[in-house]
Amino acid sequence: MKKGIHPTFYTDATVICACGNTWTTGSTKKVIHTEVCSRCHPFFTGQQQRLLDVEGQVDRFYKKLQARQSFVDQQKARETARTSLERPLVDLGLGTRPMEALAKAGLVNVGQVMAKLSEGEAALLAVDGFGRKSLIDLKKKLRQLGYELPAAADEIAV
Repeated sequence: MKKGIHPTFYTDATVICACGNTWTTGSTKKVIHTEVCSRCHPFFTGQQQRLLDVEGQVDRFYKKLQARQSFVDQQKARETARTSLERPLVDLGLGTRPMEALAKAGLVNVGQVMAKLSEGEAALLAVDGFGRKSLIDLKKKLRQLGYELPAAADEIAV
């Protein structure tokens, strides 16, 4: 065995538990602090239903639970904002000509267009400068964004 490379071994090292129990043992540390010992551990005491809150594990669990709930709430808020009827039509990116035609007709947000679509495709096709291709693009874009189109919008107007 080489000299001077091994740590000092204390035969009278003191172990102190969080419950107040102390005992001596041999160790390379003079004083050892523990949180649970055989005197206070539920397995040894027979009180296994007792909950140990070592280092705030219960608090950490509740923080994680709360963080998860806030994340879910934010996701729902984003989803409702994404499918909001107050969303401006400019966000859809339809093109200049269809946007100008809808603006002249007084349709500036998704809610107004959905109301027109509930009357049928013919109501939107009656808008001057808004044709079948623009209607197809509009419906495709609304579906991509997660909007539920009214049943009357599925009828084919010739």
